Amino acid sequence: MFSGFIDLPWWGYIVVTLVFTHITIASVTIFLHRHQAHRALELHAIPSHFFRFWLWLTTGIVTKEWAAIHRKHHAKCETEEDPHSPVMLGIKKVLLQGAELYRKEAKNQETLDKYGHGTPDDSLENNLYSKHSMLGIALMLIINVLLFGPLGLTIWAVQMAWIPINAAGIVNGAGHYWGYRNFSCADASTNLLPWGIFIGGEELHNNHHAYASSAKLSNKWYEFDIGWAYIRMLETVGLAQVKKLAPQLRLNHDKTSCDLETLHAVIAHRYEVTAKYAKSLKKTYSEEIAKLKLHASGKFDVDMARIKHWLHLDESALTSQQKTKLGAVIEASKTLHTAYTLRQELAAIWQRSAATKEQLVKQLEDWCHRADNSGIVAVREFSQRLRCYA
Repeated sequence: MFSGFIDLPWWGYIVVTLVFTHITIASVTIFLHRHQAHRALELHAIPSHFFRFWLWLTTGIVTKEWAAIHRKHHAKCETEEDPHSPVMLGIKKVLLQGAELYRKEAKNQETLDKYGHGTPDDSLENNLYSKHSMLGIALMLIINVLLFGPLGLTIWAVQMAWIPINAAGIVNGAGHYWGYRNFSCADASTNLLPWGIFIGGEELHNNHHAYASSAKLSNKWYEFDIGWAYIRMLETVGLAQVKKLAPQLRLNHDKTSCDLETLHAVIAHRYEVTAKYAKSLKKTYSEEIAKLKLHASGKFDVDMARIKHWLHLDESALTSQQKTKLGAVIEASKTLHTAYTLRQELAAIWQRSAATKEQLVKQLEDWCHRADNSGIVAVREFSQRLRCYA
C-alpha cells in the first residue's frame, strides 16, 4: 500500500500538522487581518504572494470577501448588521456555525462593494484565487496524500477545520463573550488568553477592537503576540513596514492640572481610561452593593451582580428596562450615584464634537475637581492620576 514519499514517526505527523496549521493562522493574522483588512502594515510582494498562495491551498478564502466581512464587523459591531456577533446571534450559533455565517455574508454583494476596497485585483487573483477558490483545497489534499500517504488525509482534514473552528468560531464567538478586558470598548470584545500563540495573537481581541489599526495586538507586559513577532522579523529583513501602532500612555507626575496635552492623551486612551475607572471602583461598588443587600434585602427586582456590570457601561449600552432598574439601585446609594454619574460625565467629554479644545480642557479640569470633592477615595485617586496624562 502506498504510504507516501515521506515516512515519519507518529509524533512527526503531529508536528507537521501543527506547523501547517500555524502557517495558516500566521497567514490569516498577518496578511488578511493586519495587512489587508486594517492596513496596519505594508508587505513586500514575496510574503504577500506566499500568504495568498498558502491561504488558497489551505482555506479557499477569497481576500476581498474576508476583508470586507471583517471591516463590516468592526463598523457594525454588536448590531443586527454585524455578520457574526454572539451578542445578537447567541454564543452557540457563532461558535458552532461561524463558518456558515461567513459564507452567508460573503454572498452579500453590498458588503463586498462597500467594504472590499483596496484588496488584490490582479490577474492571479481574478483568474485563479477568486475564480477557483476550491481548486487550491483539492490540490492541498493531493499534495498531503502524496507526501504522507493515507495519514495525509487526516492532516488535510485538520487543516480544513483549523480556521472555521479557531477563527470563525473561537475568536468571533468566545472573543466577544468570555475573557478579560483591558479596554472598555463600545463592543463586547474580550481577550481570551494573555499568551496569543495558539491563534497567532488573535486571542487578544479586546486589545484589537480598542485600536483596530494597530499592527501589534499585545498591550500589557504579560501579553505575547506571536503574529507581531513575525511582523518584526519581516520588517528586520525589509519584507514589511509597520504603519500604525496603538498609542503608548505616558505619565508626567509633575502635572497638577489638565491642559491640552492631557486632553489629547485622555481622548487617545479613552478606552483605557474608562477601563481603569471601572477597575479603580471595583472594590467601592462591591462594598456599596453589599450594604444594599444587607439593608434593603428584597427591595430591588434585579440580580445585584448585573448591577455591578451595568455600572461600568455607557447609558447608551443599556436598555430602558436596565436603566430603570439601575436607577432604582443607585438612587439608594449616594456613593453609587456619584461614581456612576461621574463615569458618564467623563465619557461625555470626548463625545462632545461641537466643543472647542479650550472648552474641553476646562470641562476635563472641572470633572477632576468634582472627582476630588466626591468623597470617594478611589475616584479622587483616579482624578489625580488622570491629570498626569501626557
